[in-house]
Amino acid sequence: MFSYRLFRPGYSFIQLLSTIMAHHAPEHPAHTGEIAKPNTAWIWKTFWVITAITALEFVIAFVMPASTLRNSIFIILTICKAFFIVAEFMHLKHETKGLIWTILIPMSLLIWLLVALITEGNAIHNAIF
Repeated sequence: MFSYRLFRPGYSFIQLLSTIMAHHAPEHPAHTGEIAKPNTAWIWKTFWVITAITALEFVIAFVMPASTLRNSIFIILTICKAFFIVAEFMHLKHETKGLIWTILIPMSLLIWLLVALITEGNAIHNAIF
């Protein structure tokens, strides 16, 4: 407990602080235990999911002819990869449902806009050439 006898003449400020801090020090030493094994399973899961989606994109790139459908599939798969990264590494999947919907609804509207613009651009390209 703090005592006013610390303010007697001859006590330096450092001695005063060290005495006060000695009273606040824990009486038992800090617990030294085993370091927990890092949980890296979710990182590897994310890695394999993103690798699989990327492999699927490569297969689609070499198998399907260039078309609006292929471009739309690429956009959707890229957004799926982005969502998975955001959900895992930015911890969005642990947030409330309201925050998730405020991000997903504008994103889905953006996807719809991109697909519509690609479709219209393709129609204009076919009409001109």
